Amino acid sequence: MANTQGPQGNQDPAGSTQMFRAFVDESPQGRQQATAPAGPRVGLIVGVVVAVVIVAVVAWLALK
Repeated sequence: MANTQGPQGNQDPAGSTQMFRAFVDESPQGRQQATAPAGPRVGLIVGVVVAVVIVAVVAWLALK
């Protein structure tokens, strides 16, 4: 099996840490863009409220 890490004496143990930090530094920009549209969140809240109202009406009719 081939060694894809390179020669054993030349591994940079901080290389993966540097890549991870670069990824973490870029993540907040992506999150801001993903959370900018509030449409899905408003739709979810409206859906939950409608579901609660329906369950309450069904329970009220069942106990009547």
